[in-house]
Amino acid sequence: MSFPQTFYRWRPHPWHGLEVGINPPEIVNGFIEMTPFDLVKYEVDKQTGYIHVDRPQRSSSQSPALYGFIPRTYCGDNVGKLNPKAKKGDGDPLDICVISERPITRGEIIVRARVVGGIQGTDHGEADDKIVAVLRNDNVYGKINEISQLPEVLVERITHYFTTYKLVPGEENKFTIEKTYGKEQAFEVINAAIEDYELVYGG
Repeated sequence: MSFPQTFYRWRPHPWHGLEVGINPPEIVNGFIEMTPFDLVKYEVDKQTGYIHVDRPQRSSSQSPALYGFIPRTYCGDNVGKLNPKAKKGDGDPLDICVISERPITRGEIIVRARVVGGIQGTDHGEADDKIVAVLRNDNVYGKINEISQLPEVLVERITHYFTTYKLVPGEENKFTIEKTYGKEQAFEVINAAIEDYELVYGG
């Protein structure tokens, strides 16, 4: 008996073994590491592909959306060039926040997401963009096409989370947000991250 072409005998690495999406940069896959219910910063271990505890959240700030990354993307020189405050990309896969009306309480899942915009962030002088997307088939947010169509308070919560999630009392915050941008610039950032990935890891 032969296996279907899409069958994986072994679990694929979530960064390198999953597809970018069915129609990037507009419709992408997001591999979710954290949910709005997590008080611990979870992150994929780059060597094994398994989730590990990066750090307990120091503050009471919680991510207001599903948070993870777009597979087969890499924030390198091309992503860095799009941020005038950055020297280079941060060397990680491109982050994504996915908004869903229904609570999704578990991580290590793949969501199909429609990209609507992004946040231009800089961390220790490196580009650290956060793509903002909506769950593609969401009953409330699924037809939104631009970040400006989202409730303003929701975007404020996302930006507030990222300005505080690495904050250590008494120390200077190394993460800054330069601006929030719409889907056209988000598409540009995603394409740059796909190109950076191909340069580092091959197509």
